[in-house]
Amino acid sequence: MEGFTMAREGQITVHSENMFPIIKKWLYSDKDIFLRELVANACDAISKRQRLESLGEAPQGGETPRIIIRTDAEAKTLTIEDNGIGMTGDEVEKYIAQVAFSGAEDFLKQYESQGEEGQNGIIGHFGLGFYSAFMVADTVDIDTLSCQPGAQAVTWSSSGVSTYTMDDSGRTQVGSLITLHLAEAEGEFLEEHRIREILRKYCAFMPYEIYLNPTDVWEEPEQAEEEEGKEPPRKNYPVNDTAPLWKKTPKDCTDEEYKQFYMQNFMDFNEPLFWIHLNVDYPFRLQGILYFPKNQNKLELVPGQVKLYCNQVYVADNIKEVIPEFLLLLKGVIDCPDLPLNVSRSFLQNDGDVAKISAHITKKVSDKLHAIFKSERERYEGCWEDLAPFIKFGCIKDEKFYDRIQDILLFKTTAGKFYTLEEYPKEEGKIFYASDVDKQSQYIRLSEEMGQPVAVLDHMIDNHFVSFLEYKDSNLHFGRVDSDLSGALKEKDETVVDVALADAFKAHIGEEKLNIRTEELKNGQIPAVFLLGESERRMQEMAQMYGETMGFGGETERTIVLNTKNPLVKALPTLTGQVQEMACRQIYDLALLSHKTLSAQEMSDFVARSVSLLCKAAGIEEKE
Repeated sequence: MEGFTMAREGQITVHSENMFPIIKKWLYSDKDIFLRELVANACDAISKRQRLESLGEAPQGGETPRIIIRTDAEAKTLTIEDNGIGMTGDEVEKYIAQVAFSGAEDFLKQYESQGEEGQNGIIGHFGLGFYSAFMVADTVDIDTLSCQPGAQAVTWSSSGVSTYTMDDSGRTQVGSLITLHLAEAEGEFLEEHRIREILRKYCAFMPYEIYLNPTDVWEEPEQAEEEEGKEPPRKNYPVNDTAPLWKKTPKDCTDEEYKQFYMQNFMDFNEPLFWIHLNVDYPFRLQGILYFPKNQNKLELVPGQVKLYCNQVYVADNIKEVIPEFLLLLKGVIDCPDLPLNVSRSFLQNDGDVAKISAHITKKVSDKLHAIFKSERERYEGCWEDLAPFIKFGCIKDEKFYDRIQDILLFKTTAGKFYTLEEYPKEEGKIFYASDVDKQSQYIRLSEEMGQPVAVLDHMIDNHFVSFLEYKDSNLHFGRVDSDLSGALKEKDETVVDVALADAFKAHIGEEKLNIRTEELKNGQIPAVFLLGESERRMQEMAQMYGETMGFGGETERTIVLNTKNPLVKALPTLTGQVQEMACRQIYDLALLSHKTLSAQEMSDFVARSVSLLCKAAGIEEKE
């Protein structure tokens, strides 16, 4: 094939206006992504060459596919070289000078009639992505030789304006060499550790081996003999893993491989609870692994990290348009070749396939949870405290997920037993729960003594979750263990108010917003308990969560229940003067202690009063 008889100049053409100012400033939010684009294009070129060779339309090269990246601080250049398909002069003018066309797109159209095999590996669009190089470079050169027999190598150069120069080249190796003459302010991209960091971020799993600043020795003897005073030749190691675990079939992966992949890629040295290996071919292509991490923070919903890939090319973390929002609490990788490498979130929101992918991932997660519950319930229960925040968040955010998962929602009681909603021993459709086992211990003991289990719901999401469950089932109700007295705790179903007792007590307490009830409880040791209205308490907690901006952060009325089975309470109306006052105050503070922490003044008064009562009981005269 004839080359150029002389160097030529040309105009870079686009369908609308000159895009260079846009490219240099606004093409990508992260400048370092230029390297992903150029390496993806190199992978694309290798895929094309392999496809042509398999069809007999290009001679077999016999070379190991690889991409070589070099930094040269002295020359201030960064180079990316591949041994892919290469380009002829005409192709350079078409695919590089005419930005609006895409080499990959044309290639797929040409060979689509010959089946889908080989197309899956074509990642990039050799066009606009290439121009991301001008975000960091003043000048970009291409030196390329096509794999077509008799092709003439050509060189192309542009300084980031709308013109370029093009000439014959002396290149003898099939493939392309991209040279970036970096701008003065972009010195960071000459540092090997910085380039390695970018490659690890974007190119860790690209399908062809990538080498950074390799030596000339590509093979190392099995036993390198060290000569005195000389280092043995350094073996070149690729910076990427060309066969990531998610590309394998699940049956070919061991538990140890799954755990190792998790620890290496998410820097979490706690073993995951379990994982889901996704492998879908129809109606869309999807591969990946989702890990359920151990929940290290019991009070918050800690975000995970789900990395999205397109044909092993990293796209972004935690793309909620593809991955349901509640699954972003997990860690893992999703590789979806059917998504464009560069795509706006508005496109994803309106794409029907994306919605199907999201729904399928949700289904696979619920299927996995059901499988573990059914075959390994004890293991499922052992993981529940780590799983619960994720599952509850998922139910609230996606009612379809709730519909799938509702029969395996668990409730752990203060006694350590686990029940599903159907199994839970309710009292007239009501489940009593504790949000703070220590503070509510007295109420818990009362319930447990009477055979009424108490569920532990102490995560920040539980306030929302119980309201959600009540919304889904109008016959189901939740009450915090200190919100009301279960029928199991009372001696009699009917309530008879002891007016004399209530009046005597109220006269000495003097709180306007204090409601006083009298009940005969089955346990006579406890003189009194405080109760909080469930709905008002939930609103108070919501107000605290949102900084009391919702209009109901004020103090609500409190109710104290005096236990008429308790001897001291029964004797209150018969006591007089200071003794009656001290007894009422002491009963009040004892109930308050099991409800909340006393203030400094309250605690001081309580201690002084306790000493006085002990002195009176012992017949000791108190000293001033």
